[in-house]
Amino acid sequence: MKKNAIGCTALVAILALVWVGVATAAEKFPSKRITYNICFNPGGESDITARFQEQALKKALGQDVTINYKIGGGGALCWAELVQSKPDGYTIAGHNLPHIALQPLEMGNAGYKTLDLKNIYMFESTPNLLMVRNDSPYKTLKDFVDAAKKSPPGVFTIGGSGTSSANDLGTTMLSKAAGIQLTYIPFGGTGSAIPALLGGHVTALMTYSTMGAQYKGKFRGLAMASEKRMEVLPDIPTFKEQGYDIVEGAYRGVAAPPGTPDDVIKILADAFEKVMKDPEVKKKMDQNAFKTELMGPEESLALVKKKMVEYEVIMKELGRIKK
Repeated sequence: MKKNAIGCTALVAILALVWVGVATAAEKFPSKRITYNICFNPGGESDITARFQEQALKKALGQDVTINYKIGGGGALCWAELVQSKPDGYTIAGHNLPHIALQPLEMGNAGYKTLDLKNIYMFESTPNLLMVRNDSPYKTLKDFVDAAKKSPPGVFTIGGSGTSSANDLGTTMLSKAAGIQLTYIPFGGTGSAIPALLGGHVTALMTYSTMGAQYKGKFRGLAMASEKRMEVLPDIPTFKEQGYDIVEGAYRGVAAPPGTPDDVIKILADAFEKVMKDPEVKKKMDQNAFKTELMGPEESLALVKKKMVEYEVIMKELGRIKK
């Protein structure tokens, strides 16, 4: 009996030490540098947002944060690598709607499944913007559509960020709504699409509101895919104002590998919430035509699931789901 009692006491002591060790490890997160992967080229919305967040995020987490780039497949390469990463919270990545919903639908095998990405936070959104050069002959959306109708199929090229993206989908929606044939040209990010428009390599860009603010006066915005005009870009009319029921854009946030502990996710989400409420960060977001969103893990996941249903309906109508 004595031996059994001693054995039980020792087992309890060992389990207590293990529990304390696990609790301490959780309490100490993060205890080292965090890698924040950006899935698109430098200069695009994901990169700009991360740069706005960088200093405030380091302060909120009490650790260094390295912004890294994993470029390829319109973000798919980055997300495919993320789902294979160690689920300890030290590797995270920016993620985008509709990209993470459209890619598995359209590609069939994108290297990841939408719900494999564990949502941490959704922090901003940007509507699509159809934009041309200032010296373009198209002064209005009507000019653009009328000219496209008279041109041979494929002549009107629209540059944008990534495939199976908000820009890609927006271009397809405009083609269908206006009865024109536009050729979408994907680039590695919004920033890398700008030189193509400057050089006259594409007719226009289906870009985001942020590029309208960043290049204000340098390009002409023909239409914004939002419910109403943006305060920072009051001179750009919406598609709806001009007779086309097109409301589309991107939501951006950050995700972790599947299996990342909920307590770690909460620490990261709390840090991003603190960052997005920082007055300096908020000011920069507003000035650059980002709409700040404040969605934690549960709300972000709910949005992703809702959008997955909506996008599947749209993609079926457009005949773009991989069989």
